[in-house]
Amino acid sequence: MGKFHDAIKSPHQTFIKKQRIFFVSTAPLSGDGRVNLSPKGLDCFRVLSDNQVGYMDLISSGNETSAHTLENGRITMMFCSFEGPPLILRLYGKGRTVLPGSEEWAVYAPNFTIYPSTRQLILADIDLVQTSCGFGVPLFDYVGERDIHFEWAEKTGKKGLDDYVTEKNLTSLDGLPTSIGLERTESLRH
Repeated sequence: MGKFHDAIKSPHQTFIKKQRIFFVSTAPLSGDGRVNLSPKGLDCFRVLSDNQVGYMDLISSGNETSAHTLENGRITMMFCSFEGPPLILRLYGKGRTVLPGSEEWAVYAPNFTIYPSTRQLILADIDLVQTSCGFGVPLFDYVGERDIHFEWAEKTGKKGLDDYVTEKNLTSLDGLPTSIGLERTESLRH
């Protein structure tokens, strides 16, 4: 039976800190739009207050979360225990993107490990926390983090990363603009 809370309580924070992976889900308003669900790791998640969380987001092949939260803000993050007592924890709220160089970046970036391939921060104001049993979640052993992204980013270099973002990260799969796409459009206008 699920339990609902209006804030992230201390036991929730303790549980979140122990998890090595979480999942982020967003969707456009269009009924034909694609729902996005992404796994995240690398100790990138932070509880910033009882009702605010964020994660450091690396350059990758898509940027759906930025596009969807820019359009409508809806975001859900889910943590599952893969070891120890079973538990699923979901955070529901309104998300937004914080880009490097913005005023908010200077405020929030010190909470995270920032890499040369950090694309943005995703922040969310949480209005509902749900816990449920997680009895059906299997047990897994944590082996370690992958270095593949960082090796790729180093080999690609700054210009290559910028070109990759331009090619892959300015719109969603459904053609919605991302925060990076809007920022680049604005800079071309000025």
